[in-house]
Amino acid sequence: MSHFVHSLDPISQPEPVEPVEATPAVETAAAPLAASQQPDPVIDFLDVLLVGVMSAASFLVLGSMAAGIFIFTHRGPGLNPKAMEEAVNRNAFFIVPTQFVIYLAIIGFMALLVWGRHRISLTQAIHWNLPDRRLLVNAMMLGAGLALVSDVGDIVLHQWIPDSLPITEYFKDRPSALLLGGFGVLVAPLMEELVFRGFLYPALARWTGTVASILVTASAFTLLHGAQLGYSWAPLLLIFIVGMALTVTRVVTNSVATCVVVHMTYNFALLAQTYMVTHGFRQMQGT
Repeated sequence: MSHFVHSLDPISQPEPVEPVEATPAVETAAAPLAASQQPDPVIDFLDVLLVGVMSAASFLVLGSMAAGIFIFTHRGPGLNPKAMEEAVNRNAFFIVPTQFVIYLAIIGFMALLVWGRHRISLTQAIHWNLPDRRLLVNAMMLGAGLALVSDVGDIVLHQWIPDSLPITEYFKDRPSALLLGGFGVLVAPLMEELVFRGFLYPALARWTGTVASILVTASAFTLLHGAQLGYSWAPLLLIFIVGMALTVTRVVTNSVATCVVVHMTYNFALLAQTYMVTHGFRQMQGT
């Protein structure tokens, strides 16, 4: 499998050896092919480090500003600081808009970073590469298949999965569930794929090779969801499998856009199941 994945990966392969001689006719025929090939990967560890620092700063600065505004506008008698802090941390109508603004800032920084350092657009740097119709259908089928794998995993590992996870606290009522569901399907997959499959994977693959970069990227993706799942090993194992599949998709297709489609479909399938089980988010926790 390692050899198969390596042969499909445009990042970790060695540079092709140029022919010693080439007639003008051969050079002319090869020109369109060379123009259609993807550019060499330009994302490196410095790019990843700068994006990481910018992300941490954005969450700290913009998050603090948003929390201050929220507390100022919702202050009142009888609300102590602890109650306000709990309200902020578990309020979907605070969390979602705040993260949306932070994500916009990070994506803007990514675009400026790759242009400033490499003089190319963000879509070129990360190999966005929109999928054709056939690949789009396959990506959606893969996303649905991963949701099915998660369902089977939930059944098999049920005894090791806690009855209540931190992420469920945000789905306490129907409006919150709808807002978080929309964010989880339309926004979060895009941001996560830009970070992990767009930046982290190619930077790792330049130095570690394909297999190691897949494992490390999937592990980092899993850790991102650790707090949401209470760092419980069983649900995190399922997330790791999803992360592996998403990174392999990036390797095989050379398309971050395809990874986004897989991720969105996976989240949508799980959200649709929850929607049906809870009768349209009308039987949520605490209602």
